[in-house]
Amino acid sequence: MTNNTVFPVKLRETSKFDSVDFNNLSFGSIFTDHMFICHYDKGSWNNPEIVPYAPITLEPSARVFHYGQAIFEGMKAFKDADANLWLFRPNDNHIRFNRSATRLAMPEVPQEIFIEGLNQLVRLEEKWVKHDHGASLYLRPFMIATEPAISAAPSKSYKFMILASPARTYYQGDVRVLIAEKFSRSADGGVGYAKAAGNYAAQFYPTALEQKKGLQQVIWTDSNSHEYIEEAGTMNIFFRIGDTLLTAPTSDHILDGITRKSVIQLADSLGIPVEVRPISVSEIKEAVKKNTLKEIFGSGTAAVINPICGFEHGGELFELSAEEDSYASMLKNKLMAIQRNTVPDPFNWRHLVP
Repeated sequence: MTNNTVFPVKLRETSKFDSVDFNNLSFGSIFTDHMFICHYDKGSWNNPEIVPYAPITLEPSARVFHYGQAIFEGMKAFKDADANLWLFRPNDNHIRFNRSATRLAMPEVPQEIFIEGLNQLVRLEEKWVKHDHGASLYLRPFMIATEPAISAAPSKSYKFMILASPARTYYQGDVRVLIAEKFSRSADGGVGYAKAAGNYAAQFYPTALEQKKGLQQVIWTDSNSHEYIEEAGTMNIFFRIGDTLLTAPTSDHILDGITRKSVIQLADSLGIPVEVRPISVSEIKEAVKKNTLKEIFGSGTAAVINPICGFEHGGELFELSAEEDSYASMLKNKLMAIQRNTVPDPFNWRHLVP
């Protein structure tokens, strides 16, 4: 296969498009008419194609159900005023996807399958990509183990698939978080840096406990001492102390967020001081007391950049006042402008869908 490969397409007879209320979308619950699928068996990827979105058949003994070999990525497609379609840093997603695959003993997906599968699916579903402010087409590449066997070993067969879902705002209203003191997301030598399905499943219970108390997310801390900030459940985390942005370095524990990298590069280009270093919980609480903690915000594909207006730790709730010169708002607006092709892209982040 080459970068000019055209994969076979089986079209859905009747589109769901006209039945969708694009003004009232629940994130990740509506899917477009088609999906991309490719199969791995006997050491190679075979039969890439686009087919109507529909249930798939797996045997009850498929290894994904028993040993959790499942990874994914989150991406978005955008439409500009001239109806051009754009992806944002898709090669970075491909690299991270294969890094996750390696960690879970899964085969790497070739670039021509990953990128061309995205290109062709987005082009086919272009009417689902709205030009409205805040609208995008969320893309979910993922891979699961499909071999029907329950012995504890890596699968010999896999499915790689891409789903597409029209999207708007991920979080609605104010976001408050718990800084974790008991539960842990990952540990040294673990799979925290991989976008593995099990990493998210393990967060659901402690996050649900906090949601019952009116908090929306958990900021995870190191598993050894719970003294150092790592990341939130769906976002990397930034703190603004004075006029400096702080964020934790990536590690075995922390996902190398593509939006995170973009925020760091964008802030640096704007002359905003950025420090990538370990951040202690005590440093953040001390900054609140000194009134130097001006902002907390999260970054991620789904949320883009989302302000955090308060956090709980040690039984205390700390609230932040809104900043008139918010870094979060400025960086979000500039990042979205690049994604939507309304300003030049000095970083070469945009990928034009052919």
